[in-house]
Amino acid sequence: MDAPTDERLLQEHLHGRTASFELLVRRYTAELFQFAQRVTGDSMAAEDVVQETLLQVHQSGASFDLGRRFKPWLFTIAANKARDHLRRRNRRKEVSFEAQVGNEDEVRQRFIDLFSAAGDLPDDDVTVEEKRRIVRDIVEDMPDKLREVLVLAYYHHFPYKDVGVILDVPLGTVKSRLHAAVVWFGERYRQNVTEKAKEGS
Repeated sequence: MDAPTDERLLQEHLHGRTASFELLVRRYTAELFQFAQRVTGDSMAAEDVVQETLLQVHQSGASFDLGRRFKPWLFTIAANKARDHLRRRNRRKEVSFEAQVGNEDEVRQRFIDLFSAAGDLPDDDVTVEEKRRIVRDIVEDMPDKLREVLVLAYYHHFPYKDVGVILDVPLGTVKSRLHAAVVWFGERYRQNVTEKAKEGS
């Protein structure tokens, strides 16, 4: 028997079936937490984002167009809640050095491969831990608009059109921000790795 769709569960919730909403909560709590923690860089803030997101879904479910897909709407709410926390706390997220990128329509590769493809990096003498620290430090300084696109596209594998829906920006803006993020990160990564390799030589 096929599992009920998100949209069906929401519809059943709107008709008073508490168990259907509980199933939606179980289905998405972990992924929402991962998303919120990566965006805010704070596990406590992530818990708040998850709770606030699910509360809004519970309260605003009747406004959702059941002809649309539920997940992008859910993550639109979560992204807005996470932005609120970022504005209040000015917190930064960490991007995993080995994070997979892309989705079913795009070639999957490691996050770091995006930035090393332009040429060889002198990083043979740089340890994995040092690389992780470099990545973390660079992304902490990345503009929020670039960072949130990376999280949605590279961690959660949303197609670009869904990223646009979640962030309420055109598809062209999603692509341009991703390109800008790659360039922004790549320049700084190469510079930092080169300097670290020289220090170790």
